[in-house]
Amino acid sequence: MSTRMSMQDLMASKSNTTMRSRYKGLFAVATIVSAAALHHVRAEAQGGGAPSDGQIVGIVLAADSIDIDYAKLAMLKTHNKQVTDFAQQMIADHSSVSKEVTALAGKLNLSPEDNETSNSLKTQAQRMTQKLETLSGKEFERAYIDNEVAYHQAVINATKTVLVPSAQNAELKSALEGAEPLFDGHLQHAERVQAAIEGTKPSASGY
Repeated sequence: MSTRMSMQDLMASKSNTTMRSRYKGLFAVATIVSAAALHHVRAEAQGGGAPSDGQIVGIVLAADSIDIDYAKLAMLKTHNKQVTDFAQQMIADHSSVSKEVTALAGKLNLSPEDNETSNSLKTQAQRMTQKLETLSGKEFERAYIDNEVAYHQAVINATKTVLVPSAQNAELKSALEGAEPLFDGHLQHAERVQAAIEGTKPSASGY
């Protein structure tokens, strides 16, 4: 009996190790994806080609749309209340930000412009979505929330270090600054859900 239990424990341990390796792999992908998108924004700014106000609007709308799509996928693939509550908040908040930015752009006569950053975000999001679609249950929940932590870290950094400094219109700059606490709150919420899934204490945001 003890030998059988030992074999079962060994098999379970191997299974858990394999699953955790997949989670870590997906989290690494999410981090690379976010960092790559952020690199495009910084490169534009440092190279003397800081994004125009129209391009900034395009980047914000792309980022909002991407996170809304991630959240909608989560609503379809999990019944974990903490995860679905988070996903519902992402849909509501990013939809609201998107509407406000669209309205402001119309008021300022700014047309959203595609650029290397917004296009890169969309391409990378498509790849991440394809990966998430192959997962289910707790495996999906971990991968989704790990991606959300990495994604919001990148969005916050891009907003604070590039988008706000690059914005020429005062109202657009103010709107971006006003969204920072919201994005900070999203990151903290994501870290709490991440900690609950992993059974650990949430770490302080050190982005």
